[in-house]
Order: sequence, then C-alpha cells, then structure tokens
Amino acid sequence: MEGKLSEIEEEREGDFIVDEKSKAVSLTEQGIASCERLLNVDNLYDPQHITILHHVQQGLRAHALYKRDVDYVVKDGEVIIVDEFTGRMMPGRRWSDGLHQAVEAKEGVRIERENQTLATITFQNYFRMYEKLAGMTGRRRPRPRVRQIYKLDVTVVPTNRNLIRINHPDVVYKTEREKFNAWSRTSSGATRRGSRSSSAPCPSKKSEAVSKLLKKRGVRHEVLNAKYTSARPRSWPRPDARAP
Repeated sequence: MEGKLSEIEEEREGDFIVDEKSKAVSLTEQGIASCERLLNVDNLYDPQHITILHHVQQGLRAHALYKRDVDYVVKDGEVIIVDEFTGRMMPGRRWSDGLHQAVEAKEGVRIERENQTLATITFQNYFRMYEKLAGMTGRRRPRPRVRQIYKLDVTVVPTNRNLIRINHPDVVYKTEREKFNAWSRTSSGATRRGSRSSSAPCPSKKSEAVSKLLKKRGVRHEVLNAKYTSARPRSWPRPDARAP
C-alpha cells in the first residue's frame, strides 16, 4: 500500500508534497528533475550526492513546514524556536541535522555552526539531581505523580475562604472549529454580563485563530505567545550550584 501511495504522490503536479501532520515533505518526480537540473547532477539519489540530498530535504522542510511567528521567531538577527505547547521562546535551543541552518538561510540571518546532540535528559531526571526539592502546584491531583517520580509527599493547603467556583461537566465537540466557536460564544457572553476576565490556554499555533474569532465577536482580549509576550524565559540554577 505504501509503495502504491508513493507512486501516486510522485505523479502529482508540483515539485514537492507536504504532510503537515507528520512534519514531512517529499519531492515529486518533477521536483527531483528540477533539483537535478539546478544542481547540475545526473542522479540526485546517487550515494555520492547524499549530502546534497540531505541539504535539499532540510531546505524543503524549512521552506514548507516551519512558519515564522509560529514555529520560530526572528529576534535580534537570531532564529529562536517557539515551544509548540506553551508558546514561549526557547533561547539557546537549536534544531539539529542542519534544519536550523536552513531556517536561518530562509530568513536571511547569520548562519551559525551546526550543533550535535551528545546527550539528553528529561526535566524530571534533571530536577532529581538537586539535593533538596520543593514546589507548589495548582493541579487537583498531583500526589501520585510527585510520589512516583520524586519520592515526595504532597500537602494540600486549605483555601482562605470557601470555594464559590462551579465545576461544570466536560463538553466534547466533534471538530476543533466547533470547540473554538463555542468557547468564543461563551467568552462573548461573559463580557457582555460584565464578568471577570478569564484565561484560555491553547497551543501556540492555535492562539492566532482563537484571536480572530474573538475579534469577530468584538471581545477585547490579549494574545500571549512568543510573538506577543514580554515574559522572560525561565531559567534554573545548576544542581551543583551553592548559595553564597
């Protein structure tokens, strides 16, 4: 099935095919011919041209898949990656395998040297390197997870006043558009009633779409993502750092 699908894709018009869901892009037969003509090579997939093929593929990914002010921002002549879940900038982080250089070339900024990932560590394991751990959370049920990962107990701090929050049952929508439309209607109604402001967490890539819906309904709001934020990136001291 995959072989037949690839044959169908290669017969499509255009130089390349984009699959945004899997973050993949591939050349069509027409695109391969165009690259071979522009690069003056007989066979782009010849083993001796493996480096050229790699650069072409990464250039295609940078051109077709990675969007400015969505996947990254350009600040002070530097390409900074944006976290797709939190929408915050991640200075110092760079894509590997030449992808970051391809994006830099796309944006016309200085192309830095390619980096190589030698080791990785999760935040959970990184925090466990500290001699002492403490923290606070607003989540309802963090106790099992904290006990499992950090071997720490959790104490619930009682509220100063009785809770007046009403917890409504969850509502599930078939499509994302229906969900955003329903949320924008709710926000618009709350604004007309003079209710207090609310926060609507969503992936960074969706924040612009939600903002457009709110504008159509005349709801005053602020977008907080990598493009519109003054928040400073978080940083932690090294585990071996000592207080003066």
